[in-house]
Amino acid sequence: MPRPAAAAVALFVALALAGCAAGGPGPTPSTPTAPGPTATASTPTPTPTPDPLAGLSLEQRVGQLFMVGTDVSAASPATVAAITDRHAGSIFLHGRTTAGAAAVAGVVGQFTALARAGDTGGPTGGIALWVATDQEGGEVQVLRGPGFSDMPYAIRQADLPDDQLQAQAAQWGAELASAGVDMNLAPVADIVTSHDTRFDNPPIGALGRQYGYDGPTVQAKAGAFAAGMRSAGVVPVFKHFPGLGHVTANTDTAANVVDTTVTASSADIAVYGPLTAAGPSAVMMSTAIYQNLDPSAPAVFSPTVVALVRDAAGFDGVIMTDDLSAAAAAKPWAPADRAILALSAGVDVVLVSADPGVYAEMYDAVLAKAQADPPFAAIVDAAASRVVAAKLAMP
Repeated sequence: MPRPAAAAVALFVALALAGCAAGGPGPTPSTPTAPGPTATASTPTPTPTPDPLAGLSLEQRVGQLFMVGTDVSAASPATVAAITDRHAGSIFLHGRTTAGAAAVAGVVGQFTALARAGDTGGPTGGIALWVATDQEGGEVQVLRGPGFSDMPYAIRQADLPDDQLQAQAAQWGAELASAGVDMNLAPVADIVTSHDTRFDNPPIGALGRQYGYDGPTVQAKAGAFAAGMRSAGVVPVFKHFPGLGHVTANTDTAANVVDTTVTASSADIAVYGPLTAAGPSAVMMSTAIYQNLDPSAPAVFSPTVVALVRDAAGFDGVIMTDDLSAAAAAKPWAPADRAILALSAGVDVVLVSADPGVYAEMYDAVLAKAQADPPFAAIVDAAASRVVAAKLAMP
């Protein structure tokens, strides 16, 4: 912004030039003019940035930090209570269904009605739910039946040219949107070590969830999938930072899964920068331990590893956990500790997908700590601000 004096000079010159251009006479050095009002710079009043948390109670802010699972075929009572009693801000459709889009929309509608989006008196304070699921393709496709395409494995999606994959993903995204789903926990951005050893990688390579075996391929194909989802109004979630492509066990079924390959300069991390820069998205943290990054804790509980999402990937959006309700990699910690550790590490949303029954313990612990610990309350507010701002930015 210019200094006031410089602005005054600029204004005077502009007015003088305007008068000349209009053909009107101007003062000459030999013709003194009567003194007039001194020109002053007009400093525009900055428009205050709206507070995304305005009007939300602490209880509602804490609720925004959780995504709670429900049976995709019915509204799970524990998940209903998560919204009505503890203000949960997002839900996840868990399991498998072949009932089709209309049936899924019916389940989703029960939850969106509970939240009463737009009604500040509702349990979420008028902030809409995120409704998410896993719709990757291949073996990881929650929603099937009339209204949903059978999606190929990611490694087969990668056979398509980028523009065709984006067009296909736009169709798949439109199918999700028609059922009320506005977030897809996909695509996988993990880089599997090689084609020859893919079956030694149980969580990704053995299931054909990878888009390729090098950074440029994964970036192109996962990026095309994400672009298609966005065009349909569905937020893509890139996972599983900083990569599950080199581990030899599945964090869903095994504890102490350790990656010995990924470093801070690996393509597994570098790929996230271009992916997240391309448009609105979220990033999911892995529950594996990364020996070369922070061997002391799973990535989701490590401030060092979570910070890489912000610093190395340059991402300022929402970071979420993988499932912390039932995954074997999280079981050594009590549910309350899982939630507090993840949020303290810099994560914004805790995924409680497989077992919604542990949500109450997690929520109550986070709320109690926020009430008693001002620095942690500031962490809660920062995370809730990112979540609510991302929701309000959705079309």
